[in-house]
Amino acid sequence: MKILVCMSVVPDTTTKITFTDGDTRFNTQGVQYIINPYDELALTRALELAEPVNGSVTVIHVGLADSEPSIRKALSIGAGEAVRINAEPTDAQFVASEIAHWAKDKGFDLIMTGRESIDYNGGAVCGLLAAMLDLPSVNVITKIDVQGGVAHLERDIDGGRETSQCPLPLVVSAQKDLCEPRIPNMRGIMAARTKPLAVVEPSAGSALTQYRSYELPPAKQGVRLIEPERAADLINILRNEAKVI
Repeated sequence: MKILVCMSVVPDTTTKITFTDGDTRFNTQGVQYIINPYDELALTRALELAEPVNGSVTVIHVGLADSEPSIRKALSIGAGEAVRINAEPTDAQFVASEIAHWAKDKGFDLIMTGRESIDYNGGAVCGLLAAMLDLPSVNVITKIDVQGGVAHLERDIDGGRETSQCPLPLVVSAQKDLCEPRIPNMRGIMAARTKPLAVVEPSAGSALTQYRSYELPPAKQGVRLIEPERAADLINILRNEAKVI
């Protein structure tokens, strides 16, 4: 089995977010970056599927050279090789098109992504990538097993859980509960230093969107308590001050 895991690199959730250039660019100074947690779940499950059948797992990332420490961590977790497409990941369409361009003739049986990146929360790469490669896709899976070239899948839906089957090749995105993320050990960390990390230049694709400005969410306001017998005051506040009704 040949598996490709698409990986993004995101700011650690404890990072203080600021912007520069008139709030038009994210300030990367002093920011600690990590593997996107959903992508780490995808990588772990890919390894669990590939290892018993002597399969291979390749990690691919669209990003600049400063993302390579995180890519090396993916290799230390167990991926056999990695590819970095040397371009800034401007939007989901651009990322998906670059990955599709590279992967289209590589014969992968399974392509896995995270359900979304925790910085932009777009959740679009899985579906876009599947469409560009003319493959079926199943989003936000919580379980995947492969038997006889067929993937057996589960995912949460409103009011329950959906089970499905789909022949390979296939594109899926990982949701929490898929597995427990694997922690790299010393042997894996040492081995990652010599595993191949190929750097390829982007195709002729270009971003279709741009960000005009960023802003932080408004600061939380203090809580106002309204006595039960003053329901009319609450309605007045919601209508005339908060303007939500």
